[in-house]
Amino acid sequence: MKTSRIVVGLLLLALLAAAGAAWWLKAQVDASATRPGAATATQEFEVQLGSSLRSVLRLLQQKQLVTNARYLEWYLRYLRPGLLEGRGIQAGRYRVEPGRTPLEILHQLVEGKVLMAQVTIVEGWTVAQMRALLAGAPELRHTLDGRSDADIMAQLGEPGVAAEGRFAPDTYSYAAGATTDLQVLRMAFEAQKKNLQEAWAARQPGLPLATPDEALTLASIVEKETGLASERSRVAGVYINRLRMGMRLQSDPTVIYGIRDHYDGNIRKRDLTTDTPYNTYTRSGLPPTPIALPGRESIIAAVNPEKTDALFFVAMGDGSGGHFFSATYAEHNRALKRYLERLHATSLLDEQPQEQPVPPPPAPAKKP
Repeated sequence: MKTSRIVVGLLLLALLAAAGAAWWLKAQVDASATRPGAATATQEFEVQLGSSLRSVLRLLQQKQLVTNARYLEWYLRYLRPGLLEGRGIQAGRYRVEPGRTPLEILHQLVEGKVLMAQVTIVEGWTVAQMRALLAGAPELRHTLDGRSDADIMAQLGEPGVAAEGRFAPDTYSYAAGATTDLQVLRMAFEAQKKNLQEAWAARQPGLPLATPDEALTLASIVEKETGLASERSRVAGVYINRLRMGMRLQSDPTVIYGIRDHYDGNIRKRDLTTDTPYNTYTRSGLPPTPIALPGRESIIAAVNPEKTDALFFVAMGDGSGGHFFSATYAEHNRALKRYLERLHATSLLDEQPQEQPVPPPPAPAKKP
């Protein structure tokens, strides 16, 4: 009997010890989900695409944002198995302040409340400049290295369409560490498509523009010719007048685009007379593609030009960015003379690209 009592006592003690250990372990597992980690400073970290729950929890422990990654995994798998069901942890870059509980942090990761980064595509930039910006953005996932502009347009669903002009200048926000360069380009592409569609639908009647693409090309020239919002529609009006009359556009920015890397900041007479597909001094009509990324306002100006009798314009040269507009060749050359005199008077003549007097425009073709 005495031996039996001892055995029973030992069994009870073992059961109590086991129950106590189980209670202690459960308390520790519960605490792993509700007790903030030891971090005393804000932590930033990146969750890679395809990361497992275990690897993420270990990362949080390394950052001292959770006390015990193993216990927290047990909590999620056995005590709260439905907590993350159907809602995986989202890839991206996160910022977490000290004092937050592991469950709060996990909700942030599941909801994808990532750090947001931004890139700004500037009006008048070329596609090459835009791509250089994206290639240098450290928070973007780079997937387009070595891919051509044609490859990108094919991925955007527009194979065979020139990339120039097809992306809207704007500031784009994206999830840091989770967004690809192609995704940002898609946002800009769709925005420009919408800009063009809306502007074309609201265009003036009777324009010498046959397609939205021609409007986009004209808008890119307007974008490069003036930085003043107040002048966009007037500059567009000058080029619309020329297109109607059959005059060559004689736009310096198209010449610059045609010579690309050979442009050194000055347009010389040989540049104006050397033929390229983009030289609107040697070729009539619009160039074959846009020459830059026009903003929404330039697109609107291209299809809603100011009604003007002006056929020429030249920079004022006073630092305002404004232009003299002229209706005749003689008036234009007088304005050009004033421009050159102003540059000379301010000692800028040797520092600025010199405007070349344009040749008299050819007479419009007579209708039979």
